[in-house]
Amino acid sequence: MAKTKTKKKAATIVGKAELIADIAEKHNCSKKEATDTLNVVLETIQEHLTKGNGVRLIPFGSFEVRERKGRTGRNPRTGEEIKIAARKVPAFKPGKALRDAVQ
Repeated sequence: MAKTKTKKKAATIVGKAELIADIAEKHNCSKKEATDTLNVVLETIQEHLTKGNGVRLIPFGSFEVRERKGRTGRNPRTGEEIKIAARKVPAFKPGKALRDAVQ
């Protein structure tokens, strides 16, 4: 018996402009004020992560910086081994309220 694939509905991606419009509507302010507010929040989170600090927004979630170890990888085109340097990457861990809301 052949398995049939079920198509998953593609999730809609909401961009910064849509977030700004939603904030302006819900907060009853101009889009300019909403843009400024969102930009300040994002810049502040980035500044703290750049300093190596985590940012916890209870119950939404937390942002942190994680260390990735250096490793050996392969160039998929040539198969040649390459060194991948260690680096720091930003990570987000959703809070319980966000996890519950998504389910």
